[in-house]
Amino acid sequence: MSLPIHFAPLQGYTDDVYRRIHHDLFGGITTYYTPFVRMEGGGVRSKDMRDIRPEFNEGVPVVPQIIVKSMKEFEYLTNVVEEKGYQEIDINMGCPFPMQAKHGRGSGLLAHTDIIQEISQAIQEKKHLHFSVKMRLGWEDANECMTLLPLLNSLPLSHITMHPRLGKQQYKGEVDLEAFQRFYAECEKPLIYNGDLLTLEDIDTISNRFPRLGGLMIGRGLLANPALAIEYQQGAPLSPKEKIEKIRLLHADVFSQYGNLLEGGDLQLLTKMRTFWEYLLPDGDRKAKKVIHKTSKLSNYQAAVSNLLK
Repeated sequence: MSLPIHFAPLQGYTDDVYRRIHHDLFGGITTYYTPFVRMEGGGVRSKDMRDIRPEFNEGVPVVPQIIVKSMKEFEYLTNVVEEKGYQEIDINMGCPFPMQAKHGRGSGLLAHTDIIQEISQAIQEKKHLHFSVKMRLGWEDANECMTLLPLLNSLPLSHITMHPRLGKQQYKGEVDLEAFQRFYAECEKPLIYNGDLLTLEDIDTISNRFPRLGGLMIGRGLLANPALAIEYQQGAPLSPKEKIEKIRLLHADVFSQYGNLLEGGDLQLLTKMRTFWEYLLPDGDRKAKKVIHKTSKLSNYQAAVSNLLK
């Protein structure tokens, strides 16, 4: 029996446009998590607000994620998300990027047990909402998660997602499966594994080693192979012809919708589309990919994409 696959939130990649088109063309995803909603300048960025608007997520199983450094931010962002009609909220305690972590957000929050205690009290009081947590082992010490685990076990969380790296590693080095094993052994909540799931073999390795998992969360693996979840659910890879055709349609739809949405002309559109190709088809034609990432002409970009997807 296959595990539920959740699409990890990735800033700059998995916005409402990408999520909606991926859901329609590929599927296989139980839940899409939004890139984190955060406070900036006393409010929420308009881009983040757009990303969680229900009319842009209709028909897609979406859970908004928030990132906070204080009880004040938690209350504000929880209210913002709830006002949009959502009853599930994921709390980001895993983001490794220094711009967030050094301010005590994401994985930088893990060492601040006093703030997490305050947030935990609020979670217990908001009985009408369902909360989950996405986290790392710690910011600089893998024992940080074990220190927090008794508190997390006591909360009415729908699940915990664990990426077994330290925040300070970002995405470097190896995942620490021994540290994950310790957390897995004592975690009383449904536990979702996240980290370096790039192939069907990777998925099988993790699901066999940790048979009590509640699910798997995949980010970069799905950006590289958008069919990965449905291939896992079906128990077989798509044919190369079918996969390329689906990727061609994915690109065409994403390109078209960004073209309508962005107002900065061809250059802004090309800049946005470069992120689309950053992980996709890692074994694709190198010359075509180089053109995609360097060109400032739309005609050159389109010719390179045609070569890549032929």
